[in-house]
Amino acid sequence: MTTHALLQAFNASKPAFGAWITLPGILNARAVAQASPYLSWVMIDCEHGLTSLQPGAAESIQAITGLGPNAPSPLVRIPATGFSNSTSWQIKYALDAGARGVLVPMVSNAEKAREIVADSRFPPGGRRGFGSPFTHGVWGIDATEYIKSANEHVVVMIQIETPEAVQNVSAIAAVDGIDCLFIGPYDLSLSLGYPPPSPDPHPDVEAVIQNVLKATHKAGKKCAIYCSSGKQALKRAEEGFDIINVASDIGAMSESVAANAIVALGGEPGAPASRY
Repeated sequence: MTTHALLQAFNASKPAFGAWITLPGILNARAVAQASPYLSWVMIDCEHGLTSLQPGAAESIQAITGLGPNAPSPLVRIPATGFSNSTSWQIKYALDAGARGVLVPMVSNAEKAREIVADSRFPPGGRRGFGSPFTHGVWGIDATEYIKSANEHVVVMIQIETPEAVQNVSAIAAVDGIDCLFIGPYDLSLSLGYPPPSPDPHPDVEAVIQNVLKATHKAGKKCAIYCSSGKQALKRAEEGFDIINVASDIGAMSESVAANAIVALGGEPGAPASRY
């Protein structure tokens, strides 16, 4: 089976650092994936990013896994939120494309979490259908082996971004088959009535984040968070977060161009006021 770097990080009990892909195209996805040997995963963002589920995510996954056994695990954030009835078919598209894991935004209760698990697992553990002639090839195995192993190897992640999710976090974390609770600090801040992080969350939101971390670990699950810089990611790793974003493609590109332009003018590069 093709190496699953995210699961390797899980098994080694070390933080799994990754990067966010918001720009479309196989060359961009491949460039991000091979940017650092320290990336365990990359997230193809089909919610707020510009990559489509089909064929965009499928093509990006192929480009990433084509890098070989040391490639980071390609994950997909689907467009539909937990408030939608469209999560089922979008999870199917992402997993049929060969994604090593799926992230569903704005999941607010245990009932929706159980539905997401069912859509991500083959029977008897779920209700996922099989039929794609491509998926197993992307994983580097035959169809029979994929059906046997997918339930164990596909990572199911949901985002905690609403007041309801915060209230129900213990019940959500307890759902069998949910592997990771992913904190989205931007929408979480807005939904709680605070401005988005700039670059750090409001202290009241930070208190909520720490409570989610504790509840997730108490349930024996992994906790993830979106960060916009390596410095921020280091802090979250020291706090005990398991999966941590370190940068986005557009953020890293914009920062680099801006910083080098300032240096070319004889100035000192400084951090931008805000970035996502």
